[in-house]
Amino acid sequence: MAAPTIQVDVVSAEEQIYSGAAEFVVLPGVEGELGVFPRHTPLFTQIRPGAVRIKLPGQEQEEFVFVQGGFLEVQPNRVTVLADTAIRAADLDEAKAIESMEKAKEAIANQKSAGNVAAAQAELAAAAAQIAAIRKLRHRAQ
Repeated sequence: MAAPTIQVDVVSAEEQIYSGAAEFVVLPGVEGELGVFPRHTPLFTQIRPGAVRIKLPGQEQEEFVFVQGGFLEVQPNRVTVLADTAIRAADLDEAKAIESMEKAKEAIANQKSAGNVAAAQAELAAAAAQIAAIRKLRHRAQ
């Protein structure tokens, strides 16, 4: 008998990144990792930058999407990730993420206003999360 599935949609302001059935989804919540299975209790929460892991039905592999924050809505048969920015795992670029991280560090060191420092710190956190996601994906592939 096939495992029950849940419909998963990952969307950003620019495009729909993923839509399909999944056995479960793991996301980076603001309070820690969230695991969502079919028939999960309804939930609406904020997510932080990190990797969304989508377990495809009947397959060993998982689909990975990097999100740069946003919101998660869970219904018993549907998961919707509304991401600020979402990037497919295959499109992640470690060199570009490292460059963004260095620019954010430089911006923090050179800023005088608290607002600009906060924005640079958010960019630094997102770049660090993207690098961590890339390295985790690389490790899983080995």
